Amino acid sequence: MNSHDQIPETTLDWIDAGRAVALATVIRTWGSAPRPVGAQLAISEGNSFQGSVSGGCVEGAVIVEAQDAIGNGECRILKFGVSDETAFEVGLACGGEIEVMVEPVGLGHGPTIEELRDLVAMRKAREPVVWEVETDSWSRRFRHRDTGDPALEELFRTDKSRRDGAVFQAVYNPPLRLIVIGAVHIAQPLVQMAKMAGYDVVLCDPRDSFASAERFPGQTFLDDWPDEALKGYGVDSRTAVVALSHDPKIDQPALEVALKSEAFYIGALGSKRTHARRVTALEDAGHTGEDIRRISGPIGLDIGASSPAEIAIAIIAEMTEQLRRPASDA
Repeated sequence: MNSHDQIPETTLDWIDAGRAVALATVIRTWGSAPRPVGAQLAISEGNSFQGSVSGGCVEGAVIVEAQDAIGNGECRILKFGVSDETAFEVGLACGGEIEVMVEPVGLGHGPTIEELRDLVAMRKAREPVVWEVETDSWSRRFRHRDTGDPALEELFRTDKSRRDGAVFQAVYNPPLRLIVIGAVHIAQPLVQMAKMAGYDVVLCDPRDSFASAERFPGQTFLDDWPDEALKGYGVDSRTAVVALSHDPKIDQPALEVALKSEAFYIGALGSKRTHARRVTALEDAGHTGEDIRRISGPIGLDIGASSPAEIAIAIIAEMTEQLRRPASDA
């Protein structure tokens, strides 16, 4: 997980080290705002900070307000934009406006340390949760996934926090994961690019000569045959599965497990002819056409990719499209 995605964890670490901390969260944007709703900045006493609410435009002003919040325990909502002379002076010249909520943790009207600890525990357990704040009373509650609540499910599906009147709903989905089946040449740039994009990456290949630390320094490998490895690791709605071995004995067992999961992306390397044979084999194994159509094959966006690195770019691009613009949004 990238450091900018670990703001709750960083905040708790600082508090456990005896430091006072405030959380700043983007709760509303207009126009060309540089950071999305839900983006966070953790600020400790002494002006140490992690994360971003504006890409650098208004961080200085937010840090000053955070120090004040730590001092008096009062939460506040700040508004910055080009129409505001002070905001323009601190640098929000991109044409947008943002509202930022600042909350001292464990102080005054801010969230309790116990609530923050619960949030971090849920994230570690890969449990999706919405942390809801009533900004008129500063009361808070966690809302857990409920498939019978379409509005809540939409928040988790789109991964977009929102403000509705006085209520701010911060979506905390589990960190993104990528499972790569087949430690082939394409996997080498793909692993690096996926990590840069914020994915926790694991590799699975029963061939020791392929799955070596020499070829993938510092990389985590899943032991066991791919189907058993995926079952043991777990595949959820924040997981992408990419089959690259080009060997049906290795790829197909993994794909069968992935098709029974909520994986947001499933891709498999191979030509159209190879994929046609793969489809037939999966049909023979009892999978429906609707299920099989979840597999992107040939894998990746059609950008004319040729080299391993270019193919990796095409895969990452298609994964991003499936994550951020699923078919139901079309």
